[in-house]
Amino acid sequence: MALDPTQLLDDIAMLKAMLVAERAARVACESRAEAAEARALDLDAEIANLKLTIAKMQRATFGASSERSVKLLDQLELQLAELVERKAEEKAAAEIATPATARPENRKPARRPLPEHLPRERLVHQAPSVCPCCSGTKFRKLGEDATETLERVPAHWKVIVHVRERLACRTCDTIVQTPAPSHPIARGRAGPHLLADVLFGKFGAHLPLNRQSDIYGNEGVELDISTLADQVGAACAVLKPLLERIEAHVLAAERLHGDDSVLQKHTEGMVLMT
Repeated sequence: MALDPTQLLDDIAMLKAMLVAERAARVACESRAEAAEARALDLDAEIANLKLTIAKMQRATFGASSERSVKLLDQLELQLAELVERKAEEKAAAEIATPATARPENRKPARRPLPEHLPRERLVHQAPSVCPCCSGTKFRKLGEDATETLERVPAHWKVIVHVRERLACRTCDTIVQTPAPSHPIARGRAGPHLLADVLFGKFGAHLPLNRQSDIYGNEGVELDISTLADQVGAACAVLKPLLERIEAHVLAAERLHGDDSVLQKHTEGMVLMT
């Protein structure tokens, strides 16, 4: 039930109770904000320390312990990502718990512009057609505010149907037809883009075939692990001549630069074999 302001002027006890409740709520909000700020400062310090450590380790990418350093660097980067995620989660939770009227006015963070080469999709949000003040319907445009949001369109699947028309010559009854298009894998149904995605996932992103099969299944396309393995093996055989050309080009150089830790492992293996 809404309170009548004229009645509140005469009810001193209710006014005092409302002031006490408002003061208690404000004190609670301030205490939560102080606690959140303290946690944010601790996270900032830890994040800054991790960034400094990662920057130092990135300068030392070679040497006998480079492989161990790379593993440690990966762990630190994962830890840094988790800290940043936790900081963002706590900040968002504090903003949700704090009333909009009690939130401080934060300055807009400095952000890099979104890539210019990406296509832009203009989505216009129509302004109200009736004035909320006087119910008028005549307006003149003063301008517009545009805000860019980065979005990613999920991968979509499609089946390409190759149709080859078969014609007969009216003069000599010769049947003519365009030759069948070449495929990366003979008698295979996987297109070049799909094979490139599978190969990149396995060798570039280190994503096992069982996880790729699960991802494709969630997208509505069932591809067994054995099918993906056959495609990877066949694609590797097709790309072997290109690999041999690249290997010959690299080995033709006067000097080869490599990680000595890897060379040391191979050397130890050769010693053990002998």
